[in-house]
Amino acid sequence: MENGSVLVIIAAYFGLLLLTAWITGRKNSNNAAFFLGNKRSPWYIVSIGMIGTSLSGVTFISVPGLVRQTDMSYMQLIFGFFFGYALIARILLPLYYKLKLTSIYSYLDGRIGRRGYRTGACFFLLSKLVGAAARLYLVVWILQTGVFDQWHIPFVVTAFISVFLVWLYTFRGGIKTIIWTDTLQAVCLVAMLVGIIWQVKERMNLDMTGMMQLIADSEHFRLFEFKDWGSTQHFVKQFLSGVFIPVVMTGLDQDMMQKNLSCRNLKDAQRNMYTYGTAFIPINFLFLCLGILLLALASQQQIALPAAGDELLPFFCTSGLLGSVTLLFFTIGIIAAAFSSADSALTALTTSFCVDILGIEKDAAPKARQTRMRVHVLMSAVFMLVIILFRMVNSRSLIDAIYMIASYTYGPLLGLFAFGLFTGRKPRNAQVPYVCIAAPLICYALDYGVFKCAGYKFGYEILMLNGALTFAGLWFRSSVLKNKDTIQH
Repeated sequence: MENGSVLVIIAAYFGLLLLTAWITGRKNSNNAAFFLGNKRSPWYIVSIGMIGTSLSGVTFISVPGLVRQTDMSYMQLIFGFFFGYALIARILLPLYYKLKLTSIYSYLDGRIGRRGYRTGACFFLLSKLVGAAARLYLVVWILQTGVFDQWHIPFVVTAFISVFLVWLYTFRGGIKTIIWTDTLQAVCLVAMLVGIIWQVKERMNLDMTGMMQLIADSEHFRLFEFKDWGSTQHFVKQFLSGVFIPVVMTGLDQDMMQKNLSCRNLKDAQRNMYTYGTAFIPINFLFLCLGILLLALASQQQIALPAAGDELLPFFCTSGLLGSVTLLFFTIGIIAAAFSSADSALTALTTSFCVDILGIEKDAAPKARQTRMRVHVLMSAVFMLVIILFRMVNSRSLIDAIYMIASYTYGPLLGLFAFGLFTGRKPRNAQVPYVCIAAPLICYALDYGVFKCAGYKFGYEILMLNGALTFAGLWFRSSVLKNKDTIQH
């Protein structure tokens, strides 16, 4: 497929997104619509859209390659995800709806204190900005090397156009628009995944039964690891991490919760969470099955594979081995995956900064709307600068470390919310930021020291340790609430 054809596809795709944004945002672009969609979002539409937000470009590219090193053991993490989503539905969503929150970090203001509130919001802003920019960088990098380098277009221009397009279809409607554009992108993503699997099946001359048998008989079709406790893939570590990761990366994440809070009521939001959590399992399973099929195809046709697992799917799709139709599916798939994460992240960053840092909900409506639009532009600019920073570092290993970064940056949020929900104590307000900063630093030092002394490397379980240290630090720097104090839950 020629580069001109790829550009036509991209232009048509974004034309559809812009049309959707215009339809959803033309009647009402005030802050109520931008922040919470006027609380009229259908829960089933929110559920579909959240799938697209979670399955970023990193998932689309990296997960198929995981089978080379860890077989299907990634599913252990995914199985844990479902129970994490159930905890969100039963514990966090009732709290958020009861308090009628716009930003979920507002809970920390009354329960922990103003400094704890601002600290939690700052950790979210840092985490989301780095993580979302890293995900978008991956797709910009692929488009740059695959298309724009041949036209001698600088990377900075590609990054600017990408971020500008996201800003263009989100600046008016915000979450009201995101709910529908993410749904469109999620449908495209899953359809493209199925399309690529079908193309691989055809290239191997397999029928459906033969394809399923090949996957089941593969040496890589190993879902569980129970024997090696030292392995980061051990079932207990993966499953428990899978329970806590969605609690922090969804339940304590303004990006994901903002969609839930746009539902009509708590019952609809809980339906959305259960449906979304269930659908996450088969979709990730399909990504891993695609990885097995690609490895089998390489073995069948004696194809030399790239060393990095992240390069497995892009190699097959861009090298012409699977034909131009597969390249079409791949292009639409990674764009849909990446931009469905970037658009909602940009909206959530704008919301959190406006509500948590600037407090613009208290302003008069015209002034608040103007402030929000300026912040949206500012966040877009910072977003682009972080993407350019990734380019300057020139290391794709940063992409692979997104979950580990989240383990360090979301750990204090886990500790703050757990302390607020499950204790009857009040921390000393002035000392909360120091506790939240110290916890991840101690975790990093422990990880380094344990690896040097015992050869053990912490995996995603560092998240639980990080949250526990934050919780303990808050406990030792707190006192029992008096009768006149109230706990907001």
